[in-house]
Amino acid sequence: MRLRSPFATLTRRGAVLGLAAASLFDRTAMAADAETIAFDSLYKSFGVLGFEFSDRVTALRGQEVRITGYMAPPLKPESHFFVLTREPLAICPFCQSDADWPVDIVVVFMKNETAMVSAGRKVVVTGRLEIGSATDAETGFVSQIRVTHATFALA
Repeated sequence: MRLRSPFATLTRRGAVLGLAAASLFDRTAMAADAETIAFDSLYKSFGVLGFEFSDRVTALRGQEVRITGYMAPPLKPESHFFVLTREPLAICPFCQSDADWPVDIVVVFMKNETAMVSAGRKVVVTGRLEIGSATDAETGFVSQIRVTHATFALA
């Protein structure tokens, strides 16, 4: 009796479905490799003389991170960026003076233009951490902490 290899019946469709499943697993594995950071751990100190990034955030610069927070009300329904906050905001942060802004916000630049979720919904953001003052050329928005090449999911 001759045993048949399980690969002998592999069809093109089966191979394509297998590769698609493997790529989904790879993305899940990469997101699982992201270091989790929290709003409480962004700064070592913050006061009238300025701020200092925490040692952990400084060490994670340029690496894949995950952070959970709330999407601030966006300027438009679809965008390539949004502001992530510790607590939900009911007002557009761009419509207020900088004195009304929370000190611990993270600007999120998406991989692609994406439909935003309604304010007050908790999201988990995954992307590359960037720190230090930077001005976005398109919007003129100045940020200290950014997550770039990002994706998000509802928490």
